[in-house]
Amino acid sequence: MSAPPQPRFLVLFDFDETLVNENSDDAVLQALPGQRLPDWLKSGYREGHYNEHMQQILTYMAERGVSRDAIRSAVESIPPAPGALALLHFLQGRRRDFELAVVSDANMYFIDTWLEYAGVRHLFRKIFTNPASFDAGGRLALLPFHAHSCPRCPDNMCKQVILREYLALRQKERGAPFQQVFYVGDGANDVCPSLALGPRDTVFPRKDYPMHALLQSEGAKFKANVVPWTSGQDVADYLEKIAEER
Repeated sequence: MSAPPQPRFLVLFDFDETLVNENSDDAVLQALPGQRLPDWLKSGYREGHYNEHMQQILTYMAERGVSRDAIRSAVESIPPAPGALALLHFLQGRRRDFELAVVSDANMYFIDTWLEYAGVRHLFRKIFTNPASFDAGGRLALLPFHAHSCPRCPDNMCKQVILREYLALRQKERGAPFQQVFYVGDGANDVCPSLALGPRDTVFPRKDYPMHALLQSEGAKFKANVVPWTSGQDVADYLEKIAEER
């Protein structure tokens, strides 16, 4: 028997404010007594070191007695972005055409938990995000995803490095590149990977979010098609047309 056909297209998703409609790091604060951080902790953030800052917040939450169950419940309560589940259900029916991955500066516990709760975890071949697991003291411990030398990105993650390495790996495994790559995002850190895409590819910046404005300012450096979205249905409609152009 011949092997099943390889998906022709790759779709990469950010997580916060792309698949879910909030920042998961902010949403989990709902589990904290009083639902707010002390000023001394909020003021401790250093530019480019958000991952370290979030670890301090999770340590503080553990010290305040916030349980694993409370964190899980807060994550599961995050609403999906408009049309996100409709988009994923469309892609579920097109798994022969589209391979899916997440590239996010959130963390593995938040993303896995939410995707499992939403019933869509099985759709994603790969999740690139910061490692996270609960230690013996009940604290959710974060690690940086990798080290890199990109001046655009926070010290723990460059999404362009991830994208380029994954495309090279999958081309070697598949024996051919993807016909087209699609990137769905919203934030400033979604611009760097978008700059690596070519004229056949498409990026979907969430309309009126930072990624949208920044892509408009990149000008000639940017080669991919840009299709702003307000609902995941906008992305589904576009991808459906692509898939039907055989």
